[in-house]
Amino acid sequence: MKDIHPQYYPKAKVKCACGNQFIVGATVPEIKIEICSSCHPFYTGHEKIIDSKGRVERFKKRLEKTAKKSKKKK
Repeated sequence: MKDIHPQYYPKAKVKCACGNQFIVGATVPEIKIEICSSCHPFYTGHEKIIDSKGRVERFKKRLEKTAKKSKKKK
């Protein structure tokens, strides 16, 4: 039963793609992540929409059409 737990690193470094770094406790010495609280839209309040084929615009147009139809029915 001895040595069944992984090694614990109390000062593991976390590096985000945005450049933010912080320290946590983990079972690996270094963790690389793509998004953190410094760059996530929920925490920053800045929404980033990456639209390469106009999908967002088409969705918004369809949404407006359905909203107009539902108002006419009422």
